[in-house]
Amino acid sequence: MITVCICGGGSLGHVIAGYLGAKEGVKVNILTRRPDDWSNELSIHTPDGNYIQGKLNIVTDNAATATANAQIVILCLPGYAIKGELQRLQPHIKAGTFVGSVFSSTGFFFEAMAIFDNDIPLWGFQRVPFIARTTEYGRCANLLGYKNAHNIAVENCDDKEAFRQTIETLFDRPTTLLKNHYEASFTNSNPILHPSRLYSLFGNWDENVYYDKQFLFYEEWDNSASENLIALDKELFTILDKLPVTEGYLMPILQYYESYDAQSLTDKIRSIAGFKGITTPMIQSEKGWQPDLDSRYFQEDFKYGLKYIYQTAHELKIDVPTIDKIYHWATNLMEKQRQ
Repeated sequence: MITVCICGGGSLGHVIAGYLGAKEGVKVNILTRRPDDWSNELSIHTPDGNYIQGKLNIVTDNAATATANAQIVILCLPGYAIKGELQRLQPHIKAGTFVGSVFSSTGFFFEAMAIFDNDIPLWGFQRVPFIARTTEYGRCANLLGYKNAHNIAVENCDDKEAFRQTIETLFDRPTTLLKNHYEASFTNSNPILHPSRLYSLFGNWDENVYYDKQFLFYEEWDNSASENLIALDKELFTILDKLPVTEGYLMPILQYYESYDAQSLTDKIRSIAGFKGITTPMIQSEKGWQPDLDSRYFQEDFKYGLKYIYQTAHELKIDVPTIDKIYHWATNLMEKQRQ
């Protein structure tokens, strides 16, 4: 019998809890600030039209109770909540308990290494294992898509292979061990994708500027955003060249999008079916539209995504002018908002 503690009540927390709770030999505990809103079973609707019924062992807002017998902890939380949750967990985690995150590109490993001693194994997915949406909080969720395979990073562990096998069994997909946490933490997905577009849209914006519409984030993607993305990607790879990562673990952005320059990248991103209809985070008032600086695209992808790329570059004394420009632009904008 294995006990898994899920921290967080978002869509991924629901789906992972229901998925694992339906397995023989697995107990699932939920650590949430809203325990009274949860049923003792979760109904997960799968892409093939079936339902998974997952049983929950414990649902609580008490970190000591949730983690008491857990061998594995999984944080299913946005970047801004990770540090606080790790600090909340730290007094209750026993040596040898695997503490991990479903999101590794929002600073999990950097924060966890600063909070936990070396006797706590840390782990994280490189990409989230499911596409998920909650339909009724604490009761039902949709599992919209699976990954064909998973990559995980594991630190502070002598037998990484045994843990890899455990995750492979729990999530029913081939699972590969990454060389180290950098390979899970640094990706050229949201931490550089969203900032590239936001800067192309709002790089010259101030609070007195209003727009007459809400922009489509991807369908109206422009060459300026593509140029930003290509430049950020090149600087990220300059950083990776100085880190102990496996050559080729990450595909350059142009290769990933089967493009060769800014225009072809723009055309590709505009054409992706899964991106259709996604709007730019903006707020409407009687004067018009303005960027939503409180949205996840700003609050997560800069503060808990690009931030760690920026910090690592400066620790290694690597020149990253585009990262500097876009990171400072966003942080200055969000700081002004707070004043």
